[in-house]
Amino acid sequence: MIRLFAALSIPEQIRQRLMLLQGGVPGARWSAPENLHITLRFIGDVDHVTASDIDALLEALQVPGFDLTLKGVGVFGGKAPHSLWIGVAPCEPLMRLAAKIESLLQRMGLEADTRKFTPHVTIAYLKDAPLPRLNGFIGDHGAFDSGAFAVRSFGLYSSHPSAHGSQYVLERSYALS
Repeated sequence: MIRLFAALSIPEQIRQRLMLLQGGVPGARWSAPENLHITLRFIGDVDHVTASDIDALLEALQVPGFDLTLKGVGVFGGKAPHSLWIGVAPCEPLMRLAAKIESLLQRMGLEADTRKFTPHVTIAYLKDAPLPRLNGFIGDHGAFDSGAFAVRSFGLYSSHPSAHGSQYVLERSYALS
């Protein structure tokens, strides 16, 4: 079995900017720079035959490249926040790419993703983070704007648990037309 997800990588210069934001929130486990990405679709645990089928479908996907901007800061988890993220400015081509991937996976028999697609980059996982400090972080960095960057490919990644959080490995990259 292998745990997979489809995602966009973040350009190095923007990853470096995101790393500079990391700090000042007790209880935050900050994401390593190599783990920063925008998940297009979490696939989950599949056998190697299914993984090969997924690879073939993603390889055949014809989608044009586009520009994307990271913008804003937020949390998932409401009154008990568990993730701190950088948002993505509205981007119709990104939404179409995610929808096409979702459709392909469902047509091959995988369960539909029940969560609404909310593009973001998780910069920290939170455990008992004090809300005043978290709100301060959001206030200080809420105007974050990466500027536009070109998206010319996406990848199929595997996830491997470790003592320091999951490690992600790019298994295959797919060019956008």
